Parts: sequence; structure tokens; C-alpha cells
Amino acid sequence: MRSRETYLAFTAIFLIALIWGYNWVVMKVALQDSAPLLFAALRVVLSAPVLLLFLILQKRSLALPPLIYVVPYGLLQSTGFVGATLLALEYAGAGKTAILVYMMPIWLMLLAWPVLGERLQGLQIPALVLALLGLVVILEPWQIGHSPWQGPFFAILSGISWAASAIWHKRFMPRGQDLITATFWQASIGGLVLLIAALLLEGWQVQWTGSFIAALAYNAVPGTALAYVLWLFALRHLPSGVAGIATLLAPLIGVLAAWLQLGERPSLWEAMGMAAIFSALLLVSWQHLRPKDNSIAVTAQE
Repeated sequence: MRSRETYLAFTAIFLIALIWGYNWVVMKVALQDSAPLLFAALRVVLSAPVLLLFLILQKRSLALPPLIYVVPYGLLQSTGFVGATLLALEYAGAGKTAILVYMMPIWLMLLAWPVLGERLQGLQIPALVLALLGLVVILEPWQIGHSPWQGPFFAILSGISWAASAIWHKRFMPRGQDLITATFWQASIGGLVLLIAALLLEGWQVQWTGSFIAALAYNAVPGTALAYVLWLFALRHLPSGVAGIATLLAPLIGVLAAWLQLGERPSLWEAMGMAAIFSALLLVSWQHLRPKDNSIAVTAQE
């Protein structure tokens, strides 16, 4: 029989998927009152004190990780991934952006091959083919010049930056490094760089409306602090492959939420491409569920 902790862990996974999935709508709405890079910067910078409070309450180490590890990690994870995500949302719908960003496991497999020597195997090969076909269908290259390219470009860049941060974390994380401590420091460093870039490129373009403040609060508290607590609890009681289901459900919830709340109904081509990419992610998740799978565990992030 399953233990009470196991059932709670599955509940945590479902809550994470809801939180991160719905956040695509939250971020899209927030961009009505803010420039994209500025919102990205505020989101990351304001999440750092929440993580710091969690570290203090848990009496975890606050020691700064080696700069050679944490600075590139912050630039890839917070500056690159979050910044490109919000730029993508500025130009494209929330559902379409969510699916393209969550191609991250596909880029992760491709990067892990030359960098970490983890060759593609088993279901990863058909997953790669499906994902790339889905990407082509979503991009509709036969429509070049008739649809904006910026949204898909930044969404793909976001997923690649996310994958590169996972590779860097896997390759250079010091032995015994606390994951939440590393997350706090990379968010602080990456968020500061993102804020400087936003002020230089966009200026202070923000309206402090109720919906914008609520979006920031959502990203700082449930979207970051609560989600990380739930994620660590799920990892403690479930195999990493099972816990990774949250990263599979989140983009699906994002597409459905954008459809219901924002009226973003995918075109036929987009729907087929999304279905292909989702099927590819399902194959990757199934590969992780197999025993003796030593591939990289995906770092959870909405």
C-alpha cells in the first residue's frame, strides 16, 4: 500500500503543475502594465528575499557558492531563461509560448550528448523526431513574412538557456551544495543583471495596478517559494522521473488556461505542433520512469 507521504507527494506534484501552468496566464496579463524585461527582473529579484527567508527558517547554509559556478548559472537560469520567456510572451500567446519553452528537455538531451557524453537512447530518439516535427509545424516556415517571428524565437532561446543552465548545474555544482542556497544566489546575481539590462534597454516602464502587484506576489510566493518547497517534498518521496511529471503537465495547463481565460485558441497547425511536442515530452518522461536511467533530471521551473 502507498504511504501517506506518497499520496501527499503526488498532491504536491499536481499543485506544482497548477501553479506553474497558470503562471503563463499571470505573466501574460502582467505585461499589460510592464515592459517585459522589467517584469522579468522584478519577478526574479523579489523572489530572492522569499528564498532567503526560507533558508533562514530552515537554518540552511547562506554561504556564497563558488563564483565560477554560480555566476554563469544565474546568467543562464535567471537572466537568460526568465528574460527570454517574458520577451516571448510580449510577442506571442501564453499557450504557444509555454509549449515552445517546455521543449527544454529536448534541448537538454541534445546538449548533454556532446557536453556530458550522454548519448541519445531508447525513447529519446523518437521523442526528438516528434518534437522537431512539432516545432516546424508550429513555426509554419511556409508562412515566413506573414507572422511575427520574435515570440517563437525568444521562446526557443528561453528553452535552450534553461537547458544550458541545467547542464552547467550538473557539470559544475560543488559536491554537497545545497540546491535552495544555490537557487537563492543565482537568482540574486541573475536578477540583478536582468534589472540593469531592463533599465538600460527599457527604462522604468511600469504601472503599479492591482493586477500587476498580484502577478508579482504570485510569482514570488506560490510561483517560487511554495513551489520549491513542494518540489523538494515530492523529490524526497518520489522517483525523480515521476516528480518530473510536473514539468509535463505545466505547459498543458498553460495552454488550457490561456484558451479559457485569454481566448487564445490555437490554429489547426499550432494544435498539431503542440500535440507532437507534448507527445515527445511524454516519451521523455516515460524514459525517466524506466529503471537505471542515469540521464539528467530536469530542474523544475515554470
